Amino acid sequence: MTKKIAVTALFTAFAVILGYVETFLPVIGIPGIKLGLANLSIVLALYILGNREAVVINFVRILLVGFMFGNMFAIAYSLAGAGLSYIIMIGAKKIKLSMITVAILGGVFHNIGQMIVAGMVVETYGIFAYIPVLMLSGIITGMLIGILAVFIYNRVYKYIFNEIGSDIK
Repeated sequence: MTKKIAVTALFTAFAVILGYVETFLPVIGIPGIKLGLANLSIVLALYILGNREAVVINFVRILLVGFMFGNMFAIAYSLAGAGLSYIIMIGAKKIKLSMITVAILGGVFHNIGQMIVAGMVVETYGIFAYIPVLMLSGIITGMLIGILAVFIYNRVYKYIFNEIGSDIK
């Protein structure tokens, strides 16, 4: 159990660092579109540690990154996006979709969750015309995160279970 807590803390630190690094990346030109680097840690945690640990990592990451580099609106948008995307990613993983597909769905539904909150904040339906652009960006960024997650997973999984111990899961 202690090993699992330590690995969960490492994944949390990884997610916070990736969130921090992303603050230095230039905006792609369309407001609201980001790569979602911190989701890399969440996808990996989902597959390596399990559902409960991944949701804790995601929640702690959102709060830490939001308080350090954002504001309350950023936290609210992130929680909405992360909540919806996480539910979808768990379902996709459960029906044995590929890690890349899970990451793509996570990216798309994160954007949809944020748009729902944005629609409530600005109180207009016109904002939902932006959804196709955000869905396309969610597919592209989710695919990139998914490919990177598979690459890292294939190199880290054996180490975590062989060297650290099989009591991680």
